[in-house]
Amino acid sequence: MKFELIDNVLELEADRIVAIKNVTSAEEYLADHFPSFPVLPGVMMLETLVQAARILVAKSQNTGDTPLIMAQARNIRYGNMVKPGQSLIVEVTLKGEKDGQWQLVGTGKVDGSVAVQGKFAMAALNPTAA
Repeated sequence: MKFELIDNVLELEADRIVAIKNVTSAEEYLADHFPSFPVLPGVMMLETLVQAARILVAKSQNTGDTPLIMAQARNIRYGNMVKPGQSLIVEVTLKGEKDGQWQLVGTGKVDGSVAVQGKFAMAALNPTAA
């Protein structure tokens, strides 16, 4: 299954991206998370940062169609919840490359308050290494 969480890229620079994820009540996973109080799951907030990072790295590092995966996540913290009708604005900054992995810092905000933040690394998927 492939799903796109990024609804729109608002800014794209060589080392930074700002994108938006609009949360709607039509999203199936909200029925289970939670039935009487739907909120965007934390893993989906993190995935929104990862998807924004894929766009950033692909454009700025000319990776083309090479699949990129999250190789590492550090200091991921969650703050405010994101409810249907709200938007998660994510900002991801490329800090550099180390040991073949792109090092990034990301923050997701809802109504100006932090919903998710942390450091993570992206790497090219190497299907021949499996």
